[in-house]
Amino acid sequence: MNDPDSGEKPSVSGARVAGDAGRPKRSRRRKGKQKGATAPSVVSLSAGQVDGSTGTAERPQSAPGGGSNARRNKRRRHGKVAGGENVRPLVPVGQSESPHPDERHAEGRRNRRKHRGKKASARVSQPVSGSAVVQPATQAFIEQRPSVPHEPRRDAGSAPRGGERDGFEMPLYAALDLGTNNCRLLIAQPTRPGQFRVVDAFSRIVRLGEGLGASGRLSEEAMDRSVEALKVCATKLKSRNIRRARLIATEACRSAENGETFLVRVKEETGLDLEIINRETEARLAVSGCSSLVGREAKSVVLFDIGGGSSEIAVIRIGDNRSSRLANHITHWTSLPVGVVTLSERHGGRDVTPESFQGMVSEVEGMLAKFDCPGDIVHAPEDFHLIGTSGTVTTLAGVHLDLPRYDRRRVDGVWLSDDEVTAMQARLLSWDFNARAANPCIGPDRADLVLAGCAILEAIRKRWPSRRMRVADRGLREGLLTDMMADDGVWRRGRHRRNHRAGPRNPAKPEGQAS
Repeated sequence: MNDPDSGEKPSVSGARVAGDAGRPKRSRRRKGKQKGATAPSVVSLSAGQVDGSTGTAERPQSAPGGGSNARRNKRRRHGKVAGGENVRPLVPVGQSESPHPDERHAEGRRNRRKHRGKKASARVSQPVSGSAVVQPATQAFIEQRPSVPHEPRRDAGSAPRGGERDGFEMPLYAALDLGTNNCRLLIAQPTRPGQFRVVDAFSRIVRLGEGLGASGRLSEEAMDRSVEALKVCATKLKSRNIRRARLIATEACRSAENGETFLVRVKEETGLDLEIINRETEARLAVSGCSSLVGREAKSVVLFDIGGGSSEIAVIRIGDNRSSRLANHITHWTSLPVGVVTLSERHGGRDVTPESFQGMVSEVEGMLAKFDCPGDIVHAPEDFHLIGTSGTVTTLAGVHLDLPRYDRRRVDGVWLSDDEVTAMQARLLSWDFNARAANPCIGPDRADLVLAGCAILEAIRKRWPSRRMRVADRGLREGLLTDMMADDGVWRRGRHRRNHRAGPRNPAKPEGQAS
C-alpha cells in the first residue's frame, strides 16, 4: 500500500482488546488515507505507529479520504473487521512477506521502549473530519502554541497532596500573636496528623512594650506601629475563607494600664477582636507549638519561651505513657515578669559590658529562686534536655551556623551543645552594637535586645544544667493552630468528610475574628 506523503506503508493485522477501546489512542506514525472502501483488509497506519506489534484493524469506509471514519474505524472485535474477514499480517517496509509472530512481538517491544517517555506535545492529534493528514497551517499553529506544564497524575490509593484528603479541600486556620516586641500571623492548612502547611505568614517588629516598664502604659507611638501591622493582618484574613481563627495579645497588653483601651481601638480600626490570655495559657501554648521537637527518648524537658515582656518556663515529665498533647505532661510552670525589652531597658542593651551582663543574669536568677520546682526532674543526662523557643535562641543558632542570612529551615530543630551555647554567648558579648547590628541573623532591630535574652538564657541554664539544647523557631502561633485543629478533629480519619458535608460551623465569622 502506498501513502501519498511517505511512499509505501505496511498493512496492519491483529485486533485490539475490547477493554482498550475507551482509552486514548497512542499513535506512532502519521495516519494515511484509507485506500478503497471495498478492501476491508487494508487500512492505513495511525500517526507514528511503528511499534511493530499487533496493529489496528479498521472497518471499510463509505467514502475515500474520510478522516472521521478513519478515527471511528479504530475499534476492532477480536481481530476481525466488520465483514468478518481477518486482516493481513503487518509487513515491515521493504519486506514482502509477514515475519514470524515472535519477531513481530519483539520488534513491537523494542519500538515501544524507544518511544516511551516522549512528550505528549510531540504527538499531533488527528482532525475530527476530513483528511488524516495535518495541514501546514494547523501544523504551524501547533508548533507556535505555548507549552502547558504537565500535571502529574495521582494514582488511586496514593497519598493526597498537602491540603487535600479524600478529595476534599482542607479548611484554613489562622493564629495571631501580638506580643511585647512582635506582631505575628500564621494561616495554615492541616495535612498529615499533627502537622500543617503554612499558607500565609506575617511578622513585624512593633515594640508595643517600649517604655512600658517605666511608665506602666503603652505609648502612642508604639500603639500606632502595632495598629498599622494589625491592619496588614486584617487584610490577609479577610482575603481568605478562614474556618476558625484565634487572635491573642500577651504580656504588653496584659500588664499595661491602657491595654484594654488599646484593644478597643484595634477593633474599631482593624475589625480584629483580640483576647488577652493569662500566663498559664501562654505557657501551655508554647509547649503545644513545640511538642514535635521533644525527643522520643526524653523523659523530662524544660521548655522556655523568652519573650519581650515576660518569659514562660514549663517543666515537663513524660514518663512511659506519652500523650498526644505534650501540654498534658506539664507538672510545673512559671511566668517571669521579665523579657528582652524590659530587661534591656533597665540595664541598657546597646552598650553591654561583662559587669552589666552579669547584673542581668543575677536579676533573673533571683526571680527563678522563687519558682517552687523540685530539683530531681533530671533522671539522667540522656533523658533530659532544654527546648528554647524565642528570638534569642534562634539568633544564637543562626550565628553559630554562620548563615549569610537567617534561614528558618536550617535553624528550627537544630541541637546545640552546652559548650556551643557558652561559646556563642561569649562571642556576642565581645561584639559592640555595630558588630551585632551588622550580623545578618541579628540586624539593627535586635542588636540591643539579644544580650538581654542571653542573660535570661544563662540564668535558666544555671538552674537546669543540660548537655544539650534544642532550638525551636516556633511558639504561640503554632500552639494555637495545633490546638484548634485537634479540637476540630481534622486529623481524625473520616472526620473531615462529615464536616465538609455539614459545612463550616460559622464561615462568616471565624472564632476570635470580627465580621
